[in-house]
Amino acid sequence: MSKKIIILNGSPRSNGNTSALIEQFTKGAEQNGHQVIRFDLQKMNIHPCLGCCKGGKDPASPCVQKDDMLKIYPHYVEADLVVLASPMYYWSISGQLKTAFDRLFAVAECNPSYANPVKDCVLLMAAEGDSEENFEPVAHFYHALLNNLGWKDRGIIYAGGNMDAGSILQKPEQLKAAFDLGASL
Repeated sequence: MSKKIIILNGSPRSNGNTSALIEQFTKGAEQNGHQVIRFDLQKMNIHPCLGCCKGGKDPASPCVQKDDMLKIYPHYVEADLVVLASPMYYWSISGQLKTAFDRLFAVAECNPSYANPVKDCVLLMAAEGDSEENFEPVAHFYHALLNNLGWKDRGIIYAGGNMDAGSILQKPEQLKAAFDLGASL
């Protein structure tokens, strides 16, 4: 069955390691008939959450801020699977991804109980470090996020040892893992 997949790309590099993971994941997913839309958050005008708790009045435009999140909201609501893609920044996701994800709370505000839409989720992450200890803070955050949202983890790619833009191109096994994950959905 075809799935609707939304990719939130938190990398500021247009042709970096995270983008290479996304491209391979997308090829695998599209090969199996899934619909994929990608948002490169660095190129978008997205403001941080105001914490006003005044969203949710209009499902078509759930947040009081009217910026590029309006492009993301309808695809997020319709998506079966959300891909969180980010380089590791100080043992976490990038600020670009965190900012956009925080703003998804406006969709939850459309529900009187503040319930988030239930989704499947994938994490794609490139990083300089390449050890279990290096990825542990991200793993903790990711699993806590999914647990609290009631989402299901469909896979994680930790692509370590990639500091310089494009260095992942010398690691075909990491790119194949991303392709295989997309194809497995």
